[in-house]
Amino acid sequence: MTGQNVRWGILATGGMAATFTADLVDLPGAEIVAVASRSPEPAKAFAERFGIPRAYGDWESLARDEEIDIVYVATPHSAHRAAAGLCLEAGRNVLCEKPFTLNVREAAELVGLARERGLFLMEAMWMYCHPMVRRLKALIDDGAIGGVLTVQADFGLAGDFPASHRLRDPALGGGALLDLGVYPVSFTQLLLGEPSDVVAKATLSEERVDLQTGALLSWESGAIASVHCSIVGGTSTSASVTGSAGRIDIPYGFFFPDRFVLHRDGKETEEFVADPADGARNSLKHEAAEAMRALRAGETESPLVPLDGTLAVMRTLDTIREHIGVRYPGETR
Repeated sequence: MTGQNVRWGILATGGMAATFTADLVDLPGAEIVAVASRSPEPAKAFAERFGIPRAYGDWESLARDEEIDIVYVATPHSAHRAAAGLCLEAGRNVLCEKPFTLNVREAAELVGLARERGLFLMEAMWMYCHPMVRRLKALIDDGAIGGVLTVQADFGLAGDFPASHRLRDPALGGGALLDLGVYPVSFTQLLLGEPSDVVAKATLSEERVDLQTGALLSWESGAIASVHCSIVGGTSTSASVTGSAGRIDIPYGFFFPDRFVLHRDGKETEEFVADPADGARNSLKHEAAEAMRALRAGETESPLVPLDGTLAVMRTLDTIREHIGVRYPGETR
């Protein structure tokens, strides 16, 4: 596909799909050719809003459209396995929203299907593709703060969500952990890999989804991470990484930072600020650009968001849910 437009299909028409599509419209080399929903009306409205030529009232038609190079899946969490699997079965490459699936079993099924068929598959973990996060990781990998000893990260919303809201609906994979907690867990594992031990506590709703969860992750190296997520209280969404020779603080929005501060023993504090040329700090264009780069290069996985890393995060999320007693309808473990 070197040098040609990458043709996108959008599967779902909700807020996340709209946000992604708005960023995709302005990305050079991206061509949005179709959108699908479970019924014709929302698909047609979405197509008209973004100038998309084809609108399908079912997922199957989008999956079978051979003029689509890659499908972006933005359904509720509980439908990721079905939607992404349908597209992979039909021979479409897939960029699937986070959390990748409800559990590691479903994630492994999608990864196995993509690898069996030689198709590109990537979790839409935009944090991993964000220029400032990549810069932070490069500094840590180069030893800027020495060996990593501790990581702290949190993500909470001050929402008064009713029981009918998707964030409190077990059938949709509701709760703080999968929707928000996936970010601090993924950030931690980006730097330290999969933990060797996990302990967690949570406050559960009447529907038995987690309203807030705290987890302590540890590694055989001696490193420890504290992560927290909430749908009942707004947190600072900050992160701090402490090493044997210094510390990096992200004061706000650690998963899409516009700046971070490097403290090194015996040296002046350094502040790293985002390059305005990278665009809006909350743009999803970087994950789309990475998927397009990989497709043009003939790669079936992104080195920035490797599938084995996605599986490792899902294993950690599963373990946390075992500790806090959250299980979704239809799960058997």
